Amino acid sequence: MKFLANLKCNHTRASFREYAKILDENLSANDDVTVFPPFSALDLVAHKFKLGAQNFYPCESGAHTGEIGKAMLDEFGVKSVLIGHSERRELGESEELLRAKFGFAVKAGWQIVYCIGENLSVNEAGRTKEFLAEQLKNIDLGYKRLLIAYEPIWAIGTGKSASTEQIENVLNFIREQTSAPLLYGGSVNVANIGRIADIENCDGVLVGTASWDATKFLELMRVVSHRYTSLS
Repeated sequence: MKFLANLKCNHTRASFREYAKILDENLSANDDVTVFPPFSALDLVAHKFKLGAQNFYPCESGAHTGEIGKAMLDEFGVKSVLIGHSERRELGESEELLRAKFGFAVKAGWQIVYCIGENLSVNEAGRTKEFLAEQLKNIDLGYKRLLIAYEPIWAIGTGKSASTEQIENVLNFIREQTSAPLLYGGSVNVANIGRIADIENCDGVLVGTASWDATKFLELMRVVSHRYTSLS
């Protein structure tokens, strides 16, 4: 199972050094873990996890004030990027920009974690699948290094996760569109990670708040590992 940590606007260089040390001391070669720290915390250390970028501008470099281009990410060996996270969309990232980012990342050969999700009003209106289908039309679902993260906006950082049935229903729908690995994100925690991991079409999780503390992030992995062991 894939475990992705979105640290968002958390961790300094010093605190991320400690965070990474805890992960490196506890992860094994078989663990599939990617961490997306803030840009200022990226480092050149060889870790047992992969480093990803929370954001980027679709350029090598250039006159783009305040942006991070491929040349900067290459320096840190970053090969995985988030695109389409709702918190970026809320800041004004348009479908046109998301397409440009996706196309650029494909040419770069990066692993793309493409985030989709509906807000509460869409969900309550029963239009979730219709809404997600429109978001998926924006990208090449056949890209070999694509991961799709379903993150219902109403469950991100709210402590209110979608039910197992809701997640399963949506992931089954997305699976009909693509063979790409599917992730769930949205208030993932130790209380629900086991049930989420049991969903057939759930290949991993994109974790926000519960990943900011390395020990708590590792606990999510242990819960899943113990669950798999007990079932085997």
